[in-house]
Amino acid sequence: MKILLTNDDGIYAEGLCGLFYALSQEHEVYIVAPEAERSAVGHAITIHYPLRVREIRRGKFFWGYAVSGTPADCVKLGIYELVGPVDLVISGINRGANVGINVLYSGTVSAATEAKILGYSGIAISIDAYENIDYCYASYFISNFIKQIDKLDLKAPFCLNINIPHLNPNLIKGIRVVRQSTAKLKEVFDRRIDLHGKIYYWQGAEEHTELSQDTDVVSLKEGYITITPINFDLTAYAELKYLSEKINSAQLQI
Repeated sequence: MKILLTNDDGIYAEGLCGLFYALSQEHEVYIVAPEAERSAVGHAITIHYPLRVREIRRGKFFWGYAVSGTPADCVKLGIYELVGPVDLVISGINRGANVGINVLYSGTVSAATEAKILGYSGIAISIDAYENIDYCYASYFISNFIKQIDKLDLKAPFCLNINIPHLNPNLIKGIRVVRQSTAKLKEVFDRRIDLHGKIYYWQGAEEHTELSQDTDVVSLKEGYITITPINFDLTAYAELKYLSEKINSAQLQI
């Protein structure tokens, strides 16, 4: 399988390296990733500055393209200029989970959805930890998962958001296919004063308020690998027909 591998933690990130080594044993893997961390940039693309590309080598086997832009830029540039058509785009392994509303902010997930926009299947993979991370099992899981993906008979192009608990593999309870939580986040802003007396803020840790078991947030906390099929269509279909009927009946003047 020809795979384009990217992320939002940057080309030097351990999660990307671990996944590359796992996948390259059996697949033709090309790395096109940001030259530095681009976490939480969402689906941003670069249009006001040129995109710079450098070849990066680490050791005998690790080789890829470092791009000055965002994860979405990397997918576009990879497919259109650097690598060409691929069988699959994989984004990750991200440091920290991408669940709930955070999916909208995630550069990791946006790279996978960009693949689907361009007509290619994409998978975003994240691990639920920020420190002392062991990427071995997550790398093994995704390499094993894509071996069996044909059994799922998914309609291409598909896009999957996968999150893995940072647990001993023996303690992971299984896999749940769940919806993305849309519950509000509890957000914290740390107000500080700099050396010149000016006020500034650090946006702090966020807590999920979700309680429903059929969501990515809760299932991941309970020790399950979560898989959520996602799309880039933001249309609110439940309101679409209602609003259309209301506007027609109201005969709004223009």
